[in-house]
Amino acid sequence: MLQYIQKLLDKLKASEKGQGMVEYALIIAFVAAIAIFALNGQLRTAVSNAFTKATDNVTAATAEAK
Repeated sequence: MLQYIQKLLDKLKASEKGQGMVEYALIIAFVAAIAIFALNGQLRTAVSNAFTKATDNVTAATAEAK
């Protein structure tokens, strides 16, 4: 009986299923964090600010080129 349990433990140690589960858990946590960030409206604000800054930079560069 002890040999059977030892074989099972050795199989579990050699198995990569646990690693895959951790990777999936991290992906799910990342997606959840993005969803929470987006639902709070912060994503909209961040994207809007990025486009505003880009527009300001292009406008400033155009004005300097004239």
